[in-house]
Amino acid sequence: MSGHEHHGMKPLEGMSAYCRRGHQPDHQRDDRFGRLFPKLSPAYIPIHTLEAIGRKGGPMDGKSKNDRTDTVPVGMVFFGQFVDHDITLDASTTFDSVVDDPGEIANVRTPTLDLDCIYGVGPEAQPYLYEQAGAFAGPKLLTGSDNPGQAGERDHDLLRSPNGRAMIGDPRNDENRIISQLQLAIIRFHNHVCDTLHAEDGFEGEELYEHAREETTWHYQWAVVNDFLAAMCGRPVVERILGCGRAHYCGDTPFIPIEFSVAAYRFGHSMIPMKIQVQKGKSPLELFGAILGGGFDALGTPDGVVDWHELLFTPANRQVERAQKLDLLLAGDLLQLPFITNAENSLATRNLLRGNAFLLPGGEKVAEAIGCDPKWTAKVKKRIAKLSDAVDGALSEHGVPLWLWILAEAEVIGREESDGSTKEGEALGPVGATIVAETIIGLLENDDHSYLGSNRNWSPRPEWDTLGKLVTAAQP
Repeated sequence: MSGHEHHGMKPLEGMSAYCRRGHQPDHQRDDRFGRLFPKLSPAYIPIHTLEAIGRKGGPMDGKSKNDRTDTVPVGMVFFGQFVDHDITLDASTTFDSVVDDPGEIANVRTPTLDLDCIYGVGPEAQPYLYEQAGAFAGPKLLTGSDNPGQAGERDHDLLRSPNGRAMIGDPRNDENRIISQLQLAIIRFHNHVCDTLHAEDGFEGEELYEHAREETTWHYQWAVVNDFLAAMCGRPVVERILGCGRAHYCGDTPFIPIEFSVAAYRFGHSMIPMKIQVQKGKSPLELFGAILGGGFDALGTPDGVVDWHELLFTPANRQVERAQKLDLLLAGDLLQLPFITNAENSLATRNLLRGNAFLLPGGEKVAEAIGCDPKWTAKVKKRIAKLSDAVDGALSEHGVPLWLWILAEAEVIGREESDGSTKEGEALGPVGATIVAETIIGLLENDDHSYLGSNRNWSPRPEWDTLGKLVTAAQP
């Protein structure tokens, strides 16, 4: 192997690489990435322009940004991160490798919302994740409270090995305290479902595990569609796709479009606040501080325990903290990530570089392809022009990075509301909402084991029918 073909890099095969870009993955494989818009040519933006846009102190620097949405709870942003970890992991590509055919990129996660990040590959293949004795041997998942020798606040933590690493299906769900606490909440929910089904139906052993896993997964999927997508894409968009079908996410094999993973689904980076209050009456904590930012280690203080009634809408009816508005600004700390010291440390620049590497089409071309209202497109162009002026007019209207376009349209158009209006800055605009909602609904509809793929008449139990109820059902 030559020095130019390592770690996901491969030589281009002349101009054919640009005339024949990968579309859907091989339909015999559901572990690959693909494209929603294979006929759109890629945009190209010089690296110095991308660096100027995304740099600390540049036009995307929101500094100590604190402009909150009206309706999106901050916990929903971290739930979006959890969903991302459930469906996708590209462990092979780099910023400096051109990705012509995304169908050649392996997706390490299953591209379905099956909670493999919770269950791993099940109690037979990964028994160390599950109880091995007592009435619930096999069905129930272990947590820190089952490990008497575990360091720290073990009763409020994930199960950990002696080196402090969490023993979970996806190690990324321990990269910050809020995501690890969300992982713990869903593990607890599964165990609560086990208790419920055992008491009501007498299920036990393998039968209990299978029923509890399906019940847990379907309630989670319901929350993804009816809470997360409704909040981030707009309920009218979700209802239109469910009622009229998908226009762009086609085929019958689940796959992850790169327009989704590299651009549209990175919208949450604009909505992350740098300080979050995780307990009632307590002071907000720094997201990258010692308490919330210390991932991959035991929970060392009770101050790091997340009370989900504070971060999501629940029957407790607390004064829930809202997410930041979705716009072209990122909190200043995200443009100089403290934990990256030997590579590009601006999250914005990293996102922009990936768009170039994956040959993503420009935002205006995608807007035209999905049939956006020209009046909306004109508003987005006007906002992009202001950003372009800040970097010496380097962006043409046909070369706007897709991720930037999606942030700009969220800022100046925003989420579609039930009355036909749009709400600026509240959540995704038309391009972003279409890509995100079609992809996630498509993953569910193409999965024979999901509620939308196997039983479209299913409905959740009233006590578990929202995300807030689900994550607090077994909260101590």
